[in-house]
Amino acid sequence: MDDINLHYRFLNWRRRIRDVRAVRFQERYKRMLKNGDTLSYQGNSDEVGCYVAPRPLSKGNCYFEVTIMDTGVRGTIAVGLVPQFYKLDHQPGWLPQSVAYHADDGKLYDGNPVGQQFGPKCNRGDRIGCGIYCDTIEAGLTTVFFTKNGKEVGSLAFPVAAECLFPAIGMHSLGEEVRLDLQAEWDMEEADSVMMVDSHEDDWGRLYDIRVTGTQLLEYVGKGKSILDVGLAQARQPLSTRCHYFEVEIVDAGEKCYIALGLARRDYPKNRHPGWSQGSVAYHADDGKIFHGSGVGEPFGPRCIEGDIMGCGIMFPRDYISDGEDDIDEWDPLEVLPRQGVGRIQNVLYLNDDDEEEGDELDQEHDGRKVMVFFARNGKLMGRREVVVPPGGFYPTVGMLSSGEKIKVDLHPLSG
Repeated sequence: MDDINLHYRFLNWRRRIRDVRAVRFQERYKRMLKNGDTLSYQGNSDEVGCYVAPRPLSKGNCYFEVTIMDTGVRGTIAVGLVPQFYKLDHQPGWLPQSVAYHADDGKLYDGNPVGQQFGPKCNRGDRIGCGIYCDTIEAGLTTVFFTKNGKEVGSLAFPVAAECLFPAIGMHSLGEEVRLDLQAEWDMEEADSVMMVDSHEDDWGRLYDIRVTGTQLLEYVGKGKSILDVGLAQARQPLSTRCHYFEVEIVDAGEKCYIALGLARRDYPKNRHPGWSQGSVAYHADDGKIFHGSGVGEPFGPRCIEGDIMGCGIMFPRDYISDGEDDIDEWDPLEVLPRQGVGRIQNVLYLNDDDEEEGDELDQEHDGRKVMVFFARNGKLMGRREVVVPPGGFYPTVGMLSSGEKIKVDLHPLSG
């Protein structure tokens, strides 16, 4: 009899173990409809819906992805990592020991309902990935990274052990729908090699609240709350008669498209948009105005939007010699093409003889000498402005000021 009782006790013990394991590895979700690998929001937009995967990330499964099928009313979709028993009426990243990348504003939420600017906003069709670096896992500390469409956006050291971090998705408005892939793979080595080959960070002498990612991409990562939150990128080399023109393509206009393209002195203030302070001139995308050493702009050209290509260059006098440019190569300046398929702008490397000013100005030192700065939009010349070159020359300078702004810069569009 004792043997029989012992046998039943053993069977009950095994059953309880199975029940505990079943509860431990059970997915949890609220205000969401799950149909296969598709999750859709089923709330009334007043309350958060959240999904938590049944298993944490691990060395054998260190990455997952979410494809946005529909952004719904507001696109308030969050992708990240949370504890197993996370409260399902909170977005991932809002509560302690959770972290998430939010699609609607591109911000990172790290255990706090107030996010910090992190990357670009995400829209329908975009893939948001989240993973952990397995080779950097330490006791109680995990490096978490996020991707957009297979390219890394950024990473952070997170003070939580990897075995406590479960994939999570949050939604908060009608119509939002995503496709979840918990078995996704991301080739870190290939991504790293692309970044090493294509990154042009060495081209930039100054970067403030702007991050270089991918192929010549600049992203605004500042707060975007006031005019003091300007993000500034300034090239390492000034424009010269060898390289007199550069271009910017607006990849993402962000919230306000506060993007400025222009030229500035080397010691230009980091918290001032190009054109606002002395020793600078710039064309601003949001209002189409030109700013020349003043916070008050003048109507100049059309506003620029996502997809537009803005160009800036200098018309140098024929006898102009830049710093360190005693030997200028001979080449035919009859015509230049800033970008194939966009159109042509007339060669403005040198002023025509008729345009050159006569008098004492031509006898000045080239620092402080007047030149013509010109701006283009989609290959068409928008206008010119006569300016004085500051000591040391004019450096290609870009400013951004609202979250989500992203641009692609080509500092040498005429060299290909």
